[in-house]
Parts: sequence; structure tokens; C-alpha cells
Amino acid sequence: MATNTELLPFHHQTTISLQTAAALNNYHGGGGGGGGSNGAGIGGGGGATVAAAAAAAACSSAAATWSMDELYQQTELPGLTRNSAHHLLRFTPYALHHRPQLQTLPPALYLQHAAAAAAAAAAAAAAAAAAHAQHHHHHHHHHQHRAATPASPPPIEGTHISNLFPELLEQIFEHLPVRDLGRAAQVCSAWRDAAYAKSVWKGVEAKLHLKRSSPSLFNCLVRRGIKKVQILSLRRSLKDLVLGVPALTSLNLSGCFNVADMNLGHAFSVDLPNLKTLDLSLCKQITDTSLGRIAQHLKNLETLELGGCCNITNTGLLLIAWGLKKLRHLNLRSCWHISDQGIGHLAGFSRETAEGNLQLEFLGLQDCQRLSDEALGHIAQGLTSLKSINLSFCVSVTDSGLKHLARMPKLEQLNLRSCDNISDIGMAYLTEGGSGINCLDVSFCDKISDQALTHIAQGLFRLRSLSLNQCHITDQGMLKIAKSLHELENLNIGQCSRITDKGLQTLAEDLSNLKTIDLYGCTQLSSKGIDIIMKLPKLQKLNLGLWLVR
Repeated sequence: MATNTELLPFHHQTTISLQTAAALNNYHGGGGGGGGSNGAGIGGGGGATVAAAAAAAACSSAAATWSMDELYQQTELPGLTRNSAHHLLRFTPYALHHRPQLQTLPPALYLQHAAAAAAAAAAAAAAAAAAHAQHHHHHHHHHQHRAATPASPPPIEGTHISNLFPELLEQIFEHLPVRDLGRAAQVCSAWRDAAYAKSVWKGVEAKLHLKRSSPSLFNCLVRRGIKKVQILSLRRSLKDLVLGVPALTSLNLSGCFNVADMNLGHAFSVDLPNLKTLDLSLCKQITDTSLGRIAQHLKNLETLELGGCCNITNTGLLLIAWGLKKLRHLNLRSCWHISDQGIGHLAGFSRETAEGNLQLEFLGLQDCQRLSDEALGHIAQGLTSLKSINLSFCVSVTDSGLKHLARMPKLEQLNLRSCDNISDIGMAYLTEGGSGINCLDVSFCDKISDQALTHIAQGLFRLRSLSLNQCHITDQGMLKIAKSLHELENLNIGQCSRITDKGLQTLAEDLSNLKTIDLYGCTQLSSKGIDIIMKLPKLQKLNLGLWLVR
């Protein structure tokens, strides 16, 4: 249960503090009027509304100076309707009495803050109405007068929002954690309906630990409109999940080490046209057989994560190329059996695959150590829509392979981290046609020197991110990029131990757009150089790990 130290965002410009949030121990209100923990429940929203209206009438002298139309037109509250604005404004006099600071707010913010004040007013009025109903008729008028007198408001033991319109409750509940939503649903029927609204669960990804299948659970997910599910553990019947949530758009099985071909074979035995994202990372038991099922029944798949699926072979890529024509994102990290032939299948160099995966935009080949320059030739010729490719730790790729990538006009991001055979010459090849690249990582390529930076400065003018971690570069190289790469925002020169204050001075003078600089392990820098670089106008992040003040 939430406490008074927790904040519930109502809008990006304000927050509402809920003293009891999901359930009030001694007060339940709203639509159904359930009993509190002490059995003293308050009857539904009708009594609260009458009492609140009486309180509002008594405080008419404190009425707001703004019209409803002005508030309604200027507020930025998403989904607000004119009826909702009217509903909130009914509480304006009472709200202003208890929170006079609201009067000084601009109209655009008033309505957002008024929601909290209105909720408090409604709770106080409802509590007063209940107390009044329990007293003798002889004291009836006396208690009615006290309930309507703003100078002596009844004590508020919690902030209650059940009297707001359902659409406003839903907007507030959208910001609650999933656990608190479950608790809120137990308060009353009004809160339950709001907590179960599909708009509240929009974007929520269900993370489940399941020992066995539970069709009723899956039906519950459907009612809430949940379309993303991550299975953290599942011993039985993945099929029940897949068939029980037909609108499923995203399924995350990453790290489910026990998921095997048999499980996926049952689960993907029928067409699943809505599924767009499937993550099978580290599902080490699956083989090409599972990819055959996926290619046959998940035709609309756009993202497929296979990182660490070490039993996938070139045949699996043939099946992907044959069946998944809408695929845009494919990660094959550490699929060690993949070779140049498999990339050829993806690129359409097989009779069975026709045109290949022409829509592919991201291809992750990190640590696929059997790939060579031939694979890059296939990529450049057949996967012409690629925007990003990760070749880190592909130790067999050489400078010659970069000639192929230079022919790809749509390529924007290239990761060559720890590609031991990439040198200054490769950078020269890349810049001959790779002017569209805006993100380049050649960290830990120990054959990269200042000469590579000369080539980069002459051809990769659009670079926004450049990583040179542990490359053999000096202040002279910094001068080259500072004079040409004026759009650079992120620079990683960590462990480049030959960079000095002079190099930082050059960067500070010419690269005014820098937002992030990694100087980890740059031991030749002094506090003077750090002071210089910290004056960059847009600098947001600076890494000085292992830097020693001299």
C-alpha cells in the first residue's frame, strides 16, 4: 500500500500525494461504497457529491476568477473533456479555501492542481455526510452547519479521488506501478473499473514466473489490453499463453534456458499475425527447427532476437530469409555456426530465398567469428536497406571488407569494435563512400592511429558519435577531427593515454556540440585540461574514471 511519502504523477508539471493511495484503511468511498477495515464504510458517490456541492455553495466567496472555457482551452491535461472540466470546477470554491495558493497559478496549471484539492474536498465532505447521518435528529442541523462551514473543515485522514470522473481516474492510474494497480482495484467498484481500463495498461509488459499454464491468467491479460509479455520462467505449455492472448504483439523469452524446439513447436503451430517482436536471446536449446516454425507462422515478425542461440546454423538463416519478409531487426550475436553462406541466404543469393530480407535495417553479427569479407560483400549487394550493422569481435573481417560497406548509402551506424584486422587503410576505404555514417565505433582496434582520423575527418562529415577507446591516437588526431566533425556530440577516447591537455583544448575550441566525453584512463591529463573541457556549453556527461590529478 502506498504511503504519504509516495508521489503519484498526475501530469508532467505536477504530482498528487496519496496518503493511502490504493486503499484507505478507515474510509472507502466511490461508486459501490464498500466498508473500510473497521467496517465503517461510506455510501457511494451520491452522498459525497451532495455534501461537496453544499460545501462549494458555502464557499462561493472564494470562487476562482477564471471561466471554465478558459481553463478547458488552456490546460495540457491529456484526454480532458469539457464534462471533466465542469466536474473539477464544481470543487473549485472548496479547493481554493483549503489551498489558496491555487489562486496564483496560471490557468494552464490550475486544473491539474485542482484535481488533488478536489479529491481532498470530496473526501472531507463525504466523511462529514456520513458522520451527520449517524447522529440524532436533534443534532441534525448543527452537524449540517459544521460540515458546510469552511472555517472548520472536517479532518481529512487520507486523500480520496473516487469522486472524480472515471476518465480522470484512469489518467491518474496510468502512472501507478502495476502492483499498486492491483491494490487500487480492491478499494471499490469505481476504482476497480478505472484500474482495469485498457488505457491504464497501455504499454505495460507483463513479466511472468509460471510453473504451469494458467488460461484464466491469460484471459485476464487480454481484458486489460496487454500486448507485451515477458516470460521469466515457464515449465509447461507456452502454447496456452500464445493462443490465450491472440492480440500479442511482443513476446520476450530471453534467458529461458529450458525452452526447446518442442515448446516452440507447440506454441507456434498456428499463424500469429499480430506478433511483431520475438526475443529468444540465450535460449540455447533451440535449433533451426524452431526457426522453421517461426518462418512459417510468424509472417509479420519485424524484430527477432537470437543472440546467444549457439545452435543456429546457415540453414536457419535460409528459413528466415524465406519466410520473414517484413523483418527489420535481426540480432545473431554469438551465433558461432553462422558463416558467409548464411549471410548470403539473408541477402537473397539462394534460389529458395529469392530477394532475401530487403527490408532489414539492423543486423547484429557481434562475435560471429566465422564471417569474412565475403559476408560484407553479400550485405552490400543484397541488404541495401541496412542502417545499422554490428561487426564487433568479427576478427576475420579486414580492411578490404570495408570497401563493400562504403557502397551502402543508407548505412548510418557501424560497430567495428575489437576487429583486430581493421587499420587506417580500412578507414580510407570506408570514407570513399560512407559519408552517411553518423555513428562509428573502432574501439580496441589497435591498428587505428592518427592517420585513420585524418581519413575520417575528410569523409565522414556527418559523424555524431565516435568511439576510439584504446586506439593509438594523439593530440594531432584530435586536431584533425576538431577541425572537420562539427556535428560531433559523443566522443569516447578512453584509455588513449597519449592525449594531453593540448588535445582537450583543441576539442573545446571547435566542437561546441559535444554532449558526452569519455576520458576514462587518460592519465596524461591535468586539472587544467579538465577545467577547459568542462566549459563546453552543451556538455552533459563526462567520464573521468582512473584519471589522476597531478
